[in-house]
Amino acid sequence: MAKLNPYLNFDGNAEEAFNFYKSIFGGEFRGGIMKMGGMPGAENVPESEKNRVMHVALPITGGDLLMASDIMPSAGHKLIVGNNNYICISPESKEEADRLFNGLSEGGEVEMPMEDQFWGDYFGSFKDKFGVCWMISYNPGNENQNK
Repeated sequence: MAKLNPYLNFDGNAEEAFNFYKSIFGGEFRGGIMKMGGMPGAENVPESEKNRVMHVALPITGGDLLMASDIMPSAGHKLIVGNNNYICISPESKEEADRLFNGLSEGGEVEMPMEDQFWGDYFGSFKDKFGVCWMISYNPGNENQNK
């Protein structure tokens, strides 16, 4: 089955956001953090954009990747942060669910605190301090789903 790897766009703070995510998930960036100033044709990139992130990938649970880049205003890109995208994480334990929720939601806006839900999951949702929407959903009946 194909993997689903979320790709996020930021307006100049992708590196800050991914260092924050790395502090929660651990691991190392796959291939480092590639900057706009290091890509072919970088001589045409404005100085103010050369330190923006061209690509970053952080391996998270089960070999999935969380990836991102910064937009390039000089190319006409405009970032519109909305609530139409969530990243849903299904941890292997209630303790891991709490750790991820507490870490990622720090400085953000909680929509639903972590609670046992009528459908059987231990679930919570929030927007982190970078405007990214997350859901943490632990289902005790699916303890082997991530193994």
